[in-house]
Amino acid sequence: MLHFSVDIHIFQTVLRLNLTSGLLGFHRAMDLPAVIESVLIASEDPLSSSEIARLIRNRLAELEDGIADDEQPSAAEAALAGTIKDRSDVDEEAVIEAIHALNRKYDRGKRSFSVTERSKGWKIFTRPEYGGFVRQLFPGLKPRRLSPPAMETLAIIAYRQPVTKASIEHVRGVSSDSILQKLLDRELVKIAGRADLPGRPLLYGTTDFFFEHFGIKSIDELPNSEELRAVEIPEPPSAEESSEGVEDGAPSEGEKQLTLAEPHEENVSSEKGELGS
Repeated sequence: MLHFSVDIHIFQTVLRLNLTSGLLGFHRAMDLPAVIESVLIASEDPLSSSEIARLIRNRLAELEDGIADDEQPSAAEAALAGTIKDRSDVDEEAVIEAIHALNRKYDRGKRSFSVTERSKGWKIFTRPEYGGFVRQLFPGLKPRRLSPPAMETLAIIAYRQPVTKASIEHVRGVSSDSILQKLLDRELVKIAGRADLPGRPLLYGTTDFFFEHFGIKSIDELPNSEELRAVEIPEPPSAEESSEGVEDGAPSEGEKQLTLAEPHEENVSSEKGELGS
């Protein structure tokens, strides 16, 4: 039997070099979709296509300039950088294409989540069909449904925003104070300013959480949005009369309580169907 005397330090050096260069095949192949996936999982907030592209270009610049925080980039990371000839190639279009490739991969693998774009950007969410299982993690959180009058009011605001309370009530034919208050409390609706009308009535519009809640990116995705927004809603005849004697810029009596309920910054991370860290 032959015996070989090998210096342990030489062996460790050779092993380290092999691992770094990937000669032993211990590293995973890295591509743009995988990089985007890692960024989305690590981020607590949605990321826009432009922000994702900027983050990736910044890292590629570090690799090129040799100023990366790491002692040495991984072989997979170096290989990825070698496949991208120009950092400017990583733009919004490239990011969107990579995300679509990522979702196709998820579909083929029958994964329980997907990358979805909402009003504030891209985020990984569990698929709706798994919602019943996910909700078991939050036994105290019961889904709250909107009443038909609330949905009617919300639809008017969504399609006609920014819109005054008088216009909403003109369409509905009834007072909407309490319903507007509930929509403000649930942060589906916000005060979007004041109308350039006598009395400067408040204007109402939808929030970012509205888009998150209904799974859309913008008002344009609402059914028949363009046609319905083109239909004029006249101000009620009494609007000007009821505003007489009201100091310019001051809220009317029916709006004082609503003003106090103006929602804070929308918290889109409250949706419980997320895949997060």
